[in-house]
Amino acid sequence: MADLLVYGSYGYTGSLVAQQAVEEGLDPVLAGRDAEQVERQATELGCDHRTFSLRHPTVVEDQVAGFDVVLNCAGPFAETADPMIEGCLTAGTDYLDLAGSIDVLESIAERDRTAEKTGIVLLPAVGFDVVPMDCLAGFLHEELPSATNLTLALDGLGTFSPGTVKSIVRELDRPGAVRVGGAIRPMPPAWRTRRIDFGQGPKPAVTVPWGDVSTAYYTTGIPNIQTYATVPPYAATAIRRGRRLFPLLGSGPVKRVLTAAADRFVSGPTAAERAGSVTRIRGEVEDDEGHSVAARMNTPDTYDVTARVAVAAARRVLVDDVSPGFQTPASAFGPEFALEIEGIDREVVGPRATA
Repeated sequence: MADLLVYGSYGYTGSLVAQQAVEEGLDPVLAGRDAEQVERQATELGCDHRTFSLRHPTVVEDQVAGFDVVLNCAGPFAETADPMIEGCLTAGTDYLDLAGSIDVLESIAERDRTAEKTGIVLLPAVGFDVVPMDCLAGFLHEELPSATNLTLALDGLGTFSPGTVKSIVRELDRPGAVRVGGAIRPMPPAWRTRRIDFGQGPKPAVTVPWGDVSTAYYTTGIPNIQTYATVPPYAATAIRRGRRLFPLLGSGPVKRVLTAAADRFVSGPTAAERAGSVTRIRGEVEDDEGHSVAARMNTPDTYDVTARVAVAAARRVLVDDVSPGFQTPASAFGPEFALEIEGIDREVVGPRATA
């Protein structure tokens, strides 16, 4: 069998992943539905390639059957994850992707027993933001195993690719989400506002439906989870006042216009722009007795982190370092996994728990 198939390798993020894999000596086979783009990229990187869409299950199964691991970089994952996973389950091929949507992650989690019986790994979300935030959640849970509440927050998202923008457009008409008592609950956009200190003084942040509402629960078992992102001071009020417009923004015609605009006007950050980008993360856990622990992480640019952690995850799975079934990044590799990536650091900023 061949080792690694990278599907969607010629998109902005996929191309960074493919380049990283080649630089690390993994010799990936590149794949996607556009023959011209795959062939051009494969020629430039000196890789073998495949061309196929995900429309026909038997084709997908045949294409992935010769590989140990598939790393799916082709979004939107709401459309690509299911057909690729079905092919992998039938072929016995381990599956990884870069998904970050709660709905997609929950759908993959539901296949845990099937994957376990089949003996394959289902490991979604091996990119930013889930890998560092999931690892931070796992670390905080180890510090305070009695925790019942988890808050994760992110500051510094400054670079966007066409795929990221289109994913945002796709979610415009979706409600916010938090986890309460172990169950995911829909909430209005910017349902709650907090001021959060990422190391440079408190900043306003609002609740957002990050995929960590899904993954952090499976990593830690903590029943109550909220995720936040920083916004300019005026933005939280504007979001709340504009809630009635979100269904309109999510309508078919508006989504098509915004998606076309993303393809035309968004090219993704340059290497220089990525080099100057820093993202900050803060997490906090608290138990019912009032004990709490908080920690912060700093990471390089989101796309650089994604390429590095995705390839690191694929390498781990290739050597059978992960138990079969559904996994999150931290459940698969442990809370220290993110710290293996150059440029990611972590510090405890609140009191450590005492027994």
